[in-house]
Amino acid sequence: MSDIQLSDEDRAFIEERVRSGPYKTVNDVVHAGLRSLQRDEATLKSLIQEGLDDIAAGRFYEFGEEDDLTEFIMDRSKARNA
Repeated sequence: MSDIQLSDEDRAFIEERVRSGPYKTVNDVVHAGLRSLQRDEATLKSLIQEGLDDIAAGRFYEFGEEDDLTEFIMDRSKARNA
């Protein structure tokens, strides 16, 4: 694997994380960042699949005009707050 090139801003962020104590080494910071990215991507994939499943099951709304969407949102908000 090739070396990682970091901006000065990224380098400063990593160094601060090590200096302030949450992480012991630069590698710990990078590993934590990668784990966070993996979790975020897994969550995004799950949400995309949920949306695709909803579309396939017919659980969606279609709007012809922007005002129709606005009215729908306002009606749902009023019903929720009632």
